[in-house]
Amino acid sequence: MRGYVWKRSLFAVVTIFVALTINFVLFRVLPGDAVTRISRVPNASPALKHALEVEFGLDQPIWRQYLLYLQQLFQGNLGVSFANRQPVAENLWQAFANTLPMVTAGTVIAIVLGIGVGVFSAVRRGTIGDHLSTNLAVVFYAFPTQFLGMMILILFAGVLPSVGMNDPFAIGMSPWDQFVDTVRHMILPVLTLVLSLYAENALIVRSAMLETLGADYVLTARAKGLPRRRIISSYAFRNAALPTITQIALSLGAIVSGSILVEVIFSWPGIGRALYNAVLQRDYPMLQGGFLFITVVVVLLNYLADLVYFRLDPRVSR
Repeated sequence: MRGYVWKRSLFAVVTIFVALTINFVLFRVLPGDAVTRISRVPNASPALKHALEVEFGLDQPIWRQYLLYLQQLFQGNLGVSFANRQPVAENLWQAFANTLPMVTAGTVIAIVLGIGVGVFSAVRRGTIGDHLSTNLAVVFYAFPTQFLGMMILILFAGVLPSVGMNDPFAIGMSPWDQFVDTVRHMILPVLTLVLSLYAENALIVRSAMLETLGADYVLTARAKGLPRRRIISSYAFRNAALPTITQIALSLGAIVSGSILVEVIFSWPGIGRALYNAVLQRDYPMLQGGFLFITVVVVLLNYLADLVYFRLDPRVSR
């Protein structure tokens, strides 16, 4: 296992290095630069433009900019936001702290619900319950996230809070009341995430369970007279969990960036909305830091999925 872990760790490190290199190049090949918009301000002189280029290091050769970029990254410095003149790392961390509870709640509920629905549909294959749950999952899987969010917003905006993370007019609330208020604001975006994620998990679990339920080792377990619950949990679901783990790892990484739509619809002050605002404000350091953060999250989650794969499937070590 030690050799496998080292191999996957090296692959993850190389992937992150390639990603941050592409992240550097991407923002250098785009039309214009960080000074272009600022220098268009009325009465902006060429001297001001040159001073800004020197401040941001844009007067240096590309290779030197790349070395400075790596040096700053190793020091934990992602630059300074053009919008609020605060460190990008601080902005991202604050936004991620707001995104984390909402995304975690929605993803966990979607995973549990998707696995439960998928196992139920596979075990009850061909029944009315299977047809209803499968067709409902297909319907929700076909709807775009923004469509689900807008429909939920229209239906429940008058019942539950639909904007922001807290009530801006609430003053002097106790910590418990603040917590309850945050949870109430979280219900609609979490519901949107659950409906957009659970369907995919349910369909994948159902397909994998149907494949394992027809395998020879399951038939052998049935012939030996083992209890049905044990056959489903210890034999069928454990092997069906392998593709499910991959899907969960990919969805966890994608939801950090995919939550942009949900956070914009419900004005949730998370990392997705921060990147959306950075696009509108052409805040290059914020965008560059946000893309790098999302990439690192996706790589690390897939790295953890590989380790879980190793524990569940002994064939990986061969």
